[in-house]
Amino acid sequence: MPPRLQLTAVTVGTSQPRTLARFYARLLGWPVTQEHGPNPGEPEETGWAQIRPPTDVAGPTVSFEYEHCHARPVWPSRPGTQNASQHLDIQVGDLPTAVEWAVACGAVEAGFQPQDDVRVMLDPDGHPFCLYL
Repeated sequence: MPPRLQLTAVTVGTSQPRTLARFYARLLGWPVTQEHGPNPGEPEETGWAQIRPPTDVAGPTVSFEYEHCHARPVWPSRPGTQNASQHLDIQVGDLPTAVEWAVACGAVEAGFQPQDDVRVMLDPDGHPFCLYL
């Protein structure tokens, strides 16, 4: 029998961790629970931040970690470009309203949409995320 394992967090590599944490916090209505700026001598954009769902909402903690060699993902993927190797899926009750809210928060709708009941969005650092019914 395998040991008890529980996924509790997801970490997203980014060129702007604190900005991205604030974007997703606003989008989801979750608080930023931790935020660390650069160490002495590091560029201003370095650091780390975390958002966590409110106690009445199920979901993992999402952390945002500075990547020194971050390359914006390309959606949809193309040979020779940085693939989006993972993305966040966010369930919504009303897709057009959720898209409008995401855009108001700073996302953009991706040019390629593979399904009618899903909208691929791009966050401020280019990571795709999906809003779905």
